Amino acid sequence: MVPFTDQLKARADRLRALESRLLDGAASLAEIAAGHEYYGLHRLEDGGWVFREWAPNAEAISLVGDFSGWEESAEYQLACINANGDWEGRFPGTALQHGDQFRLRMHWPGGGGDRLPAYARRVVQDEHTKIFNAQVWQPAVPYQWRHASPPAPEALLIYEAHVGMAQEEPKVGSYLEFVEHILPRIAEAGYNTVQLMAVQEHPYYGSFGYHVANFFACSSRFGTPEELKALVDAAHGLGLRVVMDLVHSHAVKNELEGLSRFDGTAHQYFHEGDRGDHVAWDSRCFDYSKPQVLHFLLSNLRFWLDEYRFDGFRFDGVTSMLYKDHGLGTAFVSYDRYFDDGVDEEAYAYLGLANDLTHSLRPDVTTIAEDVSGMPGLVSPVIEGGCGFDYRLAMGVPDCWFKLSNDIRDEDWDVGWLWHELTNRRQEERTVSYVESHDQALVGGKSFFFELAGSATYEAMHRGAENHVIDRAMAIHKMARLATLASAGHGYMNFIGNEFGHPEWVDFPRAGNAWSYSHARRQWSLRDDPELRFGLLADFDRAIIELFTSARILTFPQPELPFVNGGDHVLAFGRGPFRFIFNFHPAQSFTDYPIPVGGGSFEHVMDSDEPRFGGHGRIAVGQEYFSGAGDEILTYLPSRSAMVLRQRKTEI
Repeated sequence: MVPFTDQLKARADRLRALESRLLDGAASLAEIAAGHEYYGLHRLEDGGWVFREWAPNAEAISLVGDFSGWEESAEYQLACINANGDWEGRFPGTALQHGDQFRLRMHWPGGGGDRLPAYARRVVQDEHTKIFNAQVWQPAVPYQWRHASPPAPEALLIYEAHVGMAQEEPKVGSYLEFVEHILPRIAEAGYNTVQLMAVQEHPYYGSFGYHVANFFACSSRFGTPEELKALVDAAHGLGLRVVMDLVHSHAVKNELEGLSRFDGTAHQYFHEGDRGDHVAWDSRCFDYSKPQVLHFLLSNLRFWLDEYRFDGFRFDGVTSMLYKDHGLGTAFVSYDRYFDDGVDEEAYAYLGLANDLTHSLRPDVTTIAEDVSGMPGLVSPVIEGGCGFDYRLAMGVPDCWFKLSNDIRDEDWDVGWLWHELTNRRQEERTVSYVESHDQALVGGKSFFFELAGSATYEAMHRGAENHVIDRAMAIHKMARLATLASAGHGYMNFIGNEFGHPEWVDFPRAGNAWSYSHARRQWSLRDDPELRFGLLADFDRAIIELFTSARILTFPQPELPFVNGGDHVLAFGRGPFRFIFNFHPAQSFTDYPIPVGGGSFEHVMDSDEPRFGGHGRIAVGQEYFSGAGDEILTYLPSRSAMVLRQRKTEI
């Protein structure tokens, strides 16, 4: 990075200059990030109401809703109160009631239209008209929190989940159903962090929550704000932290529901011209150079931390933010690409401010960057010119596993390339590795297990059934998860249900599937049925998570002592006192196979071929291994199997 020292310094300077411009006399970013306490609808101490909105191009604004017969009325008009374009209205306590639905009726030069408030905290959809409206939400009794957030874990073990598709019934699941049926499963499986998708309100369910319209409103499809708070609270009570999948990379194009042409201009929140449109995602791109936009986004971060007590954020679409071309079709093969004119330096600075803010508000907060480009500095301190994220996703790892399962015959697998992809990260950057997330299972893709097993999933998953396709799929599924977890830098992630080999793919109701929910749910009955083998995969996942948690394996230094034999398809490496040995060969088992371990004697901890995990029991449980000449142990390595050894404690 030495050749780019000047550029990194320039980034740090740019961020501080942007911060200074944004503060404009304020004491801190935290003070600036309180827009949600100023804008939007608020109850006053005297029992009345105040509503404020930023709309610099507007000529007139009124509230219209249940209280006005959806017609403009003088008593619900707003007045422009300053040169910034802030509008305000004050109303008596009887003017608005809890549950009333409303919109803004706006007029601007040459036109007008209805809009939902930018800071709306509750947005609901009419069952009949399908139109979204803001809703007055002022419960008589505020939610009473019961549990404090658990401390940040030494190593992240993330369970990525979507509330709506978490239930087995073909419907939209609720926050409370998630509390009752799903949170206990996650806790029992041993994960320590839930990553919730689709929290921010989005008009189209099939967008998976990534076309956000209302940034301060939790999705009403799943329940009320109090029920989402109950979910977070219950998770904390189970020892689970909750990270929100946050979308600040773009916004939906919808005008009634969203921010697009909010005050009649295309550039209020977004870039003007072509740069304001994300062609690939059919959405709008924020202008991160504008103080008002930064005020909005930073306030959004604080809102979710303060109001719902989330423990952090997984920032979606960071690659799209960082590059003016959104990184589309770009091969990031040179460091020059990370510092050329194609980088959106304002977006980079915003991410630094976002991390500065969140960590000042909550020192234990967890922030994760979804970036496929490998931008250096994302997980470096802001003061050094970095963005200050705690973790980045190792997005090349699932690509590797799916390429192996899709495009390459088992006998042609290159375990050297696999090892490279599993450990291809900067050692100073904390990373989260995973075999698959929601990305791989979306329409056009499949879950990893279904990619391996195909139609045999429907025919031969009964215990006792003999089927070489299922045997292969189960073996590779377990080995991939163990290899990914054992080689992970500092964290690991699983997508809901995939720990037990959830079949098929993810597809939300749409015209193309006759509005079916059959693929927008999780089939827990497969995992729970004692006659099926899905539960065996879940048992293996729970066993490795439990081992890594109890032994704190991810806190040991990076994987070491790698042994790669491409011809034999054998991979082995160490992590602290543990040794992980994999034989990916599709047919060949090896007797007395020499594995370098660095000396000492080792005991068998577990292996993927154990009958309790659906294996064939080819490795004797409880064996001990003693190193000889060359600090090697001799092992029996059945084909398509992996085992974990631990150095005897007396030698550690």
